Amino acid sequence: MKYLVTGAAGFIGSHLCTELLKQGNQVWGLDDLSSGKLENIEHLKGNPNFEFVISCISNEAILQELIKKVDVIYHLAAIVGVKRYVEDPVKVIDVNLCYTSRLLELAWKHDKKVVLASTSEVYGKSDKVPFKEEDNRIYGSSTIDRWCYAISKTADEHLCFGYAKKGMPVVILRFFNAYGPRTNSWAYGGVVTRFINQALKGEPLTVHGNGTQTRCFTYIDDIIKGTIEAGRVREAEGKIFNLGNRNEISILDLANKILEISGKNGSIVFQCYEEFYGSSYEDIPRRSPDITAAEKILGYCPTISLEDGLKKTIEWYSKKL
Repeated sequence: MKYLVTGAAGFIGSHLCTELLKQGNQVWGLDDLSSGKLENIEHLKGNPNFEFVISCISNEAILQELIKKVDVIYHLAAIVGVKRYVEDPVKVIDVNLCYTSRLLELAWKHDKKVVLASTSEVYGKSDKVPFKEEDNRIYGSSTIDRWCYAISKTADEHLCFGYAKKGMPVVILRFFNAYGPRTNSWAYGGVVTRFINQALKGEPLTVHGNGTQTRCFTYIDDIIKGTIEAGRVREAEGKIFNLGNRNEISILDLANKILEISGKNGSIVFQCYEEFYGSSYEDIPRRSPDITAAEKILGYCPTISLEDGLKKTIEWYSKKL
């Protein structure tokens, strides 16, 4: 099979390219390196089945040529990271919605299948946990920039279903707190990576809020298995799937677990949201997925425990320091 992965030099994208190539496929990767890193795909250099193109998905000529070559498009390119949503909502909507709209139009024109990377953020402030794919979405005020990402991804999903009605095969994946090697370690990266880097450097682990908010963290290998199956299984077309796991943990407990596994005697400090994100932010107390649909249709079964996943991730980052 021939695949196009947008956002190929990012965290999930680089792991996806690696596994697709390992399975004997031909892969084209596209990334403008605004947040992705060449070092994430350095190990793929020289692979005759991999071609990497540095370009933004807004470059229609390049995008169209790549789309013509492949069977399936994994569309992962997006502006991600809560701090980035708050800082530049215009760019978030431009990239996540406008550029995606054009990609879907070209995929439809050339009769290609699209797997869209959406997000657990689309559930917004709903307190109906665990989240099911068909549940209602509840967002905050449009004066709160934090919601621009969720709304842009929700609009992407509507676009996908619109093209599905025309006959284009599409699958939507809502990722829940993926983590593992190659996650961004800078200020916009996920909380797991931030805690690990702080612990390894002997810095206090910074918990935003009071730490009682809960998340379900999913190791990257499990995410990739589900993502690949979404591009293969015909029954998945025209559907949305949560990809995550059912094991909730508070952010404070996560911080303590990372200190324990890393063997560091670090401290934990608390920081108010406004100090880090500014006033245009709201947090979500609980985020937990119902993964029944993915289990049934994709054969999805997360197998890597949080403890094992953290050990793998800590070991990887330890070698980077």
